[in-house]
Amino acid sequence: MTGEAESPDGGTGPLDGLTVIDASRVLAGPFCGMQLGDLGADVIKIERPDGGDQTRGWHPPTYGGSDQAAYYLAINRNKRSITLNLGSSEGRAILRELAEAADVLIENFRVGKMDDWGLGYETLSAANPDLVYCHITGYGEWGPDRHRPAYDLIMQAEGGMMSITGIPDESPVRVGVAITDIAAGLYATQAIQAALLERELGDSSGQKIDISLLDGVVSLMTYMAEFYFATGDPPGRQGSKIPNIVPYQAFETRDGWAVIGVPSPNLWPKFCRAIDREDLIEAYPTNTARVERRESLEPELEAEIATYSTEEVLARMAEHGVPATEINDMAGVFDHQQVLARGMRAQVEHPTIGDLELPGVPLHFSRTPADIRRHPPLLGEHTDEVLEELGYSHADIEQLRDGDVI
Repeated sequence: MTGEAESPDGGTGPLDGLTVIDASRVLAGPFCGMQLGDLGADVIKIERPDGGDQTRGWHPPTYGGSDQAAYYLAINRNKRSITLNLGSSEGRAILRELAEAADVLIENFRVGKMDDWGLGYETLSAANPDLVYCHITGYGEWGPDRHRPAYDLIMQAEGGMMSITGIPDESPVRVGVAITDIAAGLYATQAIQAALLERELGDSSGQKIDISLLDGVVSLMTYMAEFYFATGDPPGRQGSKIPNIVPYQAFETRDGWAVIGVPSPNLWPKFCRAIDREDLIEAYPTNTARVERRESLEPELEAEIATYSTEEVLARMAEHGVPATEINDMAGVFDHQQVLARGMRAQVEHPTIGDLELPGVPLHFSRTPADIRRHPPLLGEHTDEVLEELGYSHADIEQLRDGDVI
């Protein structure tokens, strides 16, 4: 039987009818804007005329030999692109016009920059009280570090992520994607939708949202933070292991690696039988005993599993109902039967690339499908279209183009 969310009834997403101005660039803000676009909102991406979003130039790699940077393509689908020189009074006036008719504005300029331009929340909300205005920065709008520049590597280090990521006694490493930007984008999306809901249910106005990359990564510490609060000892790097469950880690096999998790009491006997070591069941009867004596247990398990191939380990674990998997690279991920079944390898037609593959949308609704409806836009692809919707004539648009406003 298929799930009800697999074949939704409607043709538009749950945020259809909402207009979002995405005046952000690089990752956190564009990732938020992309999610709102996936959910059906009309997202208008504001870009500089001289090159646009910086990530358009972050290559190699480009996609399939085209001139389109893969980084940009990954986070800008379901948007319309308009070029706008916010350094000009005419460009700022156009953004004010757009904001007057919008539901949401996202920006990630340094603290105070939009106010300097006359585009801050107080100014825009005076003309459009319903506007939900989301400002994303590294450190937030207040506090002693509010004006510091922020990058994911710095945030992962400063926010504690790198202190718990990597192999003990080896060089700290960052999580393989810019997780602090992505988390900020997720929190921004959550906050925007909450503000929109409050606006509608409370029959009230919009409001301003302040999202910080540092706040976000600190919140991601969750149980690691609580381990510190509980004991006074900061947790360290444990590789693939975690402090409070044994075994729960990557094991080297005869020809590769296998990841195995034994997080519940009923799985321990099954795991021991899977590797023909029933003697360990009573020797380490509880998870507490296994954690307290991990220095003696883990080397024994590692030596045992190293005698099997990865395929043999996974077959044995599957036979006994123990969670286990190989470690997939991107090729393995996007050839995975469940990933394919869930539509997480998606495709959209692009005007210069042709068939463009992208990760799919991880949100599934029974009536209002989240989907990839638009390709990542070319720079300024929709400038004329959006300005015409504002009432600008062809002559007006050409005059703005001649004046380097668009």
